[in-house]
Amino acid sequence: MDAAAEIALDRPTEDDAAYIARELVQCTLPHKNPGNVTLWRRTNGNLTLAIQPGINIQTGDSYGYPYGTIPRLLLFWITTEAVQARKRHLELGNSLSGFMHELGLSTYTGGGPRGDTKRLREQMQRLFNARISFHRDLSRTVTAKDGTTEQQHGTAWMNMEVAPEGELWWDVKNPYQAALWGSWIEFGDKFFRAITATPVPVDVRALRELKRSPLALDLYAWLTHEAYRACKSGEGRFVAWSLLMEQLGAEYNTQKNFSAAVRAALRKVATVYPSLKLGSLRAGVHTQPESFPAIQPRERVTLDLKPSCD
Repeated sequence: MDAAAEIALDRPTEDDAAYIARELVQCTLPHKNPGNVTLWRRTNGNLTLAIQPGINIQTGDSYGYPYGTIPRLLLFWITTEAVQARKRHLELGNSLSGFMHELGLSTYTGGGPRGDTKRLREQMQRLFNARISFHRDLSRTVTAKDGTTEQQHGTAWMNMEVAPEGELWWDVKNPYQAALWGSWIEFGDKFFRAITATPVPVDVRALRELKRSPLALDLYAWLTHEAYRACKSGEGRFVAWSLLMEQLGAEYNTQKNFSAAVRAALRKVATVYPSLKLGSLRAGVHTQPESFPAIQPRERVTLDLKPSCD
């Protein structure tokens, strides 16, 4: 309630803004560990996201898939850093520690297997070594010289390495404590261009309150984008449960279980996103045009900005 009151009463500033790539809003990471599978994928309409885990060439073992809340928060952070600095080289010391602290997580505590530091180290290795691919089905109508038309179909794809170069340093005497100073990564060129092309702005204060739920984080980021599109067009945005389940809920066995989980997560999202207006949830999620984006697009953010979707 305190967070909801703060967000409702205090307009966001540039310091409150974080960013996530639009494609990673449309198709999201796994919520749970997919286990020992060669490929994990998720589809939204004609867009498919696929992830392949990296391999530790010294041991021959897979690093595993990035999953859960930590890699999502890392993606918010690295996208924000890339958007603001416009550099592929990223130092992981003070900046990452400050971001994790801002979200209520710590890079210095948590010695147990579920501690923040242990999970951060593992998920950094999983995410930075992963290969992310986007495939999109294409179609176009071609008109011949005689005036006849035919439909052509094709496929576009982009295969991206997240961080093909980097160094990660850890305290050998205390392996549960992150020694991030001196650590760095270099984004792959295609990944860097993808995350900085059309980023979706979100409010860090909301991320802080939703940080324990991957589904709530996914819904919040997706709804900020949907609210912008609805406000911009003046028309509501509706997505049926079956389609939303393909986009966000690959781990749920039934649509009934998925819709129940989404309704519960939406109650959390609503408390930290007061400008979001939703319609009936009977058949799916309906974002009304009266909604405003959580934070304005980057080029429009100012310290005294009034709500607007222009």
